[in-house]
Amino acid sequence: MTLDLAAFAAENGVKYFMISFTDLFGGQRAKLVPAAAIADMQVEGAGFAGFATWLDMTPAHPDMLAVPDPDSVIQLPWKPEVAWVAANPVMDGEEVAQAPRNVLRRLVAEAGAKGLRVKSGIEAEYFLLHPEGDRISDPDDVAAKPCYDQQAVMRRYDVVREICDYMLELGWAPYQNDHEDANGQFEMNWEFDDALRTADKHSFFKFMVKSVAEKHGLRATFMPKPIEGLTGNGCHVHVSVWDADGTTNAFAMEPGGDTPASELGLSADGAHFLGGIMKHAIGMVAITNPTVNSYKRINAPVTASGATWAPNTVTWAGNNRTHMVRIPGPGRFELRLPDGAANPYLLQAVVIAAGMSGLDSKADPGKRYDIDMYAEGHKARRAPKLPLNMLDALRAFNRDTDLKAAMGAEFSDAFYKLKMNEWQDYMRHFTQWERDKTLDI
Repeated sequence: MTLDLAAFAAENGVKYFMISFTDLFGGQRAKLVPAAAIADMQVEGAGFAGFATWLDMTPAHPDMLAVPDPDSVIQLPWKPEVAWVAANPVMDGEEVAQAPRNVLRRLVAEAGAKGLRVKSGIEAEYFLLHPEGDRISDPDDVAAKPCYDQQAVMRRYDVVREICDYMLELGWAPYQNDHEDANGQFEMNWEFDDALRTADKHSFFKFMVKSVAEKHGLRATFMPKPIEGLTGNGCHVHVSVWDADGTTNAFAMEPGGDTPASELGLSADGAHFLGGIMKHAIGMVAITNPTVNSYKRINAPVTASGATWAPNTVTWAGNNRTHMVRIPGPGRFELRLPDGAANPYLLQAVVIAAGMSGLDSKADPGKRYDIDMYAEGHKARRAPKLPLNMLDALRAFNRDTDLKAAMGAEFSDAFYKLKMNEWQDYMRHFTQWERDKTLDI
């Protein structure tokens, strides 16, 4: 039974709803709607000019209506009179195919038609900076190896505790918080869920972290590489695939088979799903690592802590964090490629698209490399390298016709067009590095 948002407002003291959708660049767009008007909005949607956001539209397009999904509603714990609700963009009675949440919903439905439910959890790392964004907020956070630094995490206890309290209140089952590998960096983990619910929570988490940080006079950023020389913000995705009712892991088996994947507890179908990830990894990068800055993380030199914790080669292994894909236990894997700039909906969508493509084609994940990629990466001679920059990534995406088809033609064309425009905008920008290196040539 569909939740009645007007009744929800009356029962919970909600005065306003934020009807929110996410554009192609991951920007969260919203209208603040009084509870008195939400009944009509739940049916008709809130009107937006799509051209005014990062969607491939013109000023001549008709209104885009963001129809709220009542199952996604979240009452803001720090401002309970407001509720956030994710919306599905519609135009002229048809769903907007390029809209990221619609892309994910379609892929979830396609997996469901095959009796499968993809579940995932994410590790969204972030920095707490000064409001100017030019330095970390804690001047005493200077350890050479700051990961799990208990003094540093306690100096930011008020921020971390408030966010975790809210996740507990929302029923997300958070289970650990820590200071991460870079000075000023943190990570907070909560329980995995169905891919769409994880994407909604991921979107709300970013909104919540930024809001709480601002409340404390700080600035939170999920930028892939906000501070030169320090470990960047990853957004690792833990993926498992279940049966239709979500009670049995469809890809899990007892470890000890006769293939590199089954030895780790991944069934033949699980290996094919992983094979799709490996096959399409180069094409996926434009989505998992979508900004110019992203490539300062995945192709970074050794950081101050001694390791980037980011891949630069398409490899997989067992419980080994130096690879792009890690299999820590039966029936699941961790994709360590994505960064903090990844669009929450497109991130989940491209994992499903690539994995299901591999399942359909019975893709082979290839050689398992049980080596330390940071020290012995030269031994993985045949493993493809990840793109060096956003232009290479976009070209690779455009060449991957199977992945583009799985993601949808309208989305793929719009994404490629707008991201290529962004690259051209970057190339028109002159930097101090250019002046320093070439002014006196």
